[in-house]
Amino acid sequence: MELANVPKDKKIILFDGVCNLCDSTVQYLIKRDNKDVFRFVALQSEIGKQIIEHIGIDTTETDSIILYEPGKVYYYKAEAAIKIASALGGIYKLMNIFNILPKGLNNKVYDYVAKNRYKWYGKKEECMIPTPEMKAKFL
Repeated sequence: MELANVPKDKKIILFDGVCNLCDSTVQYLIKRDNKDVFRFVALQSEIGKQIIEHIGIDTTETDSIILYEPGKVYYYKAEAAIKIASALGGIYKLMNIFNILPKGLNNKVYDYVAKNRYKWYGKKEECMIPTPEMKAKFL
């Protein structure tokens, strides 16, 4: 199945569109995506739901971040965060150090933060609306 409007040459970051921590992270990534590697889509959006269905992710297992490379592979939880940081290049490549730790341990830490993200950072009633300057970065 082909997904319309999904660029094949970009890494797609699916994020929780109502999470303040996730929103702040997306803003941070957009400012540092100097190579124009990423596109962003809220998990709650129609295209987000189509991508999730296409790749077969169970959102009861992960509901905060997925990195999808169209036609190739997808990552979620800690592995997605590490891959995203590494793709930014520069000092962010140091995040690869966490690959030496067991995936289960990385995911335990990730799950702890994900489980508490609304309590610690709050949540919005609806997904953010990108500014006109940022619109090109979103699907």
